[in-house]
Amino acid sequence: MSKADKNYDSDKSESEDEQQNGRVSNKGRKHDDNEGYTWEGEYQRSWDIVQEDAEGSLIGVIAGLINAGKRKRLLRDTTPLRRGIIRHMVLVLDLSSAMEERDFHHKRFELQIKYAVEFVMEYFEQNPISQLSIIGVKDGIAQRVSDLHGNPQSHIQKLKSLRDYSGNFSLQNALEMARASLSHIASHGTREVLIIFGSIFSSDPGDIFRTIDALVSDQIRVRIVGLAAEVAICREICDRTNSSSTNAYGVVLSEQHFRELLLESTIPPATDSSKTADSSLVMMGFPSKVVEQSPSLCTCHSLPSRGGFHCPRCKAKVCTLPIECPSCKLVLILSTHLARSYHHLFPLKNWIDLPWSAKPTSSHCFACQVPFPKASEASDQEQTASSMRFECPSCKLHFCIDCDIFAHEQLHECFGCQCSGN
Repeated sequence: MSKADKNYDSDKSESEDEQQNGRVSNKGRKHDDNEGYTWEGEYQRSWDIVQEDAEGSLIGVIAGLINAGKRKRLLRDTTPLRRGIIRHMVLVLDLSSAMEERDFHHKRFELQIKYAVEFVMEYFEQNPISQLSIIGVKDGIAQRVSDLHGNPQSHIQKLKSLRDYSGNFSLQNALEMARASLSHIASHGTREVLIIFGSIFSSDPGDIFRTIDALVSDQIRVRIVGLAAEVAICREICDRTNSSSTNAYGVVLSEQHFRELLLESTIPPATDSSKTADSSLVMMGFPSKVVEQSPSLCTCHSLPSRGGFHCPRCKAKVCTLPIECPSCKLVLILSTHLARSYHHLFPLKNWIDLPWSAKPTSSHCFACQVPFPKASEASDQEQTASSMRFECPSCKLHFCIDCDIFAHEQLHECFGCQCSGN
């Protein structure tokens, strides 16, 4: 027998003696009969939540859990606030070697690109008159992926072309480049930075606290989505640049949570009236689409095209909207872009989930005419359970969960209020 085997046998015999003598360490053991192990403190088994209904079926219970998840994403603060609907954001991607880890089903890098594409699409859907820029950080150097503009297809094309990731991440270099990109923004537009941070350290060339002071003086808001663990410097950056917000920094728990944290930034932030200038008019141009007989160069990309838009002030040609005219700096948008940004200022109120105790009498959804569960089917259920009817507090009409989601996420208007003219 080798020496290592002898040591293993001696350690095993010592542990057996400790168990026989009752001298086992309390580390990792139950504190009492009613408590679990220390590593099970916040662990919850999902199969303990699902229970059969009165008929012994799981279909209704599973449907209820799915609907509860949908409602959780919908319930948000609907208080009308002053928000900056003309937004200017810089998205910072972590292209360091830390993105090679497989914490999720895919690599961090693959998941980052996938959700970044979804974020760009949702960002311009919710903020059509806003602009976005993308920065990637690898080998401690911040590199510009796309410039600040309002064309989502161009951003998505640049995101999908990213392949390499290496070296360390640098928070200071990323923030300095983002600050330089937002330095020329007028006071009526917001200045925001969204960082996907996959590392647990930052390789900075200088004093990052001076960079934080500069961000605060320039009124630049920074939000960070962490993929590994909470980092103290990230918490300080978010706390100092977001004085009125407590959820600017979040650490990912799952793939779905990663997506939710990113999409939270698509809602315009509330503005502090004490720190902003007085209200003033912003001049904008509403050009009409033109189709030319022969192609000509656009002033925004210097590419030949037959179609485009002519600036009403200087007659310069641009190919996409919204955009700032490269010639006279006039903001060019369509009237539909302005209308789509309006719902952030006056959001649709959350609808009330009616329990069976309210004794609802409606039999079908007012919008899609889907039949509701009958009261007889819920006779054995608790009176506080949901009746799957959602009532608008203004028109008092009842809707299903799918119409609730469509009205709050897409239409931003109530079907019943629009029909009644309220």
